[in-house]
Amino acid sequence: MMFHLKPRPEPAPKTAMAGIAVLILLCCAELLTVKAASAVTMVNDPKGFQNIPWGTTLANLPDVTLVESAARIKQFDLKQSPPRLGDIPVESLRLVSIDAKFARVVVRYQGLATHQSILKYLQSQFGPLDLTPGQIARGLLQQFTWSGPESDVNLTYDVHRDRGFIFIENRALVQKFEEGMAPDSDLAGATY
Repeated sequence: MMFHLKPRPEPAPKTAMAGIAVLILLCCAELLTVKAASAVTMVNDPKGFQNIPWGTTLANLPDVTLVESAARIKQFDLKQSPPRLGDIPVESLRLVSIDAKFARVVVRYQGLATHQSILKYLQSQFGPLDLTPGQIARGLLQQFTWSGPESDVNLTYDVHRDRGFIFIENRALVQKFEEGMAPDSDLAGATY
């Protein structure tokens, strides 16, 4: 009696499987992440924040307090209390410098009413978004961006957690943060 064995199909290469997994992950992320409006050209570039120009040495200002310090990055809070964006109370408002130059503001807030007030405020400062029904999709994350010659304002609102984050940053200096994340050649490419 003879047995004929069918050759076993070879498994897909691991790189192909990894590629498929990444593609599936990106598709799922796209479904969850919704860009509520594409980047809008900024009407009024602030060239800083609350009359503090980008590149300023924050440590020299009397109305800020150093709250975190690392080798290249320092974080400051304004002495005003509670923190506000315009007239809107927020959870936190942090000024960030890299290599002693003011580069970014990070704002955190909570609540739909606060989100709506902030969205209205940012549009009054930097220009209207196209919020026409049918132009924006609903999702777990809503993202809004204003881009100017020197500054970018990025707002992300997490519907599920009812939390928002705003990054107001200098386009040139923010690249230094990315440089700090580059792999260290002495660590075989690791960034830890």
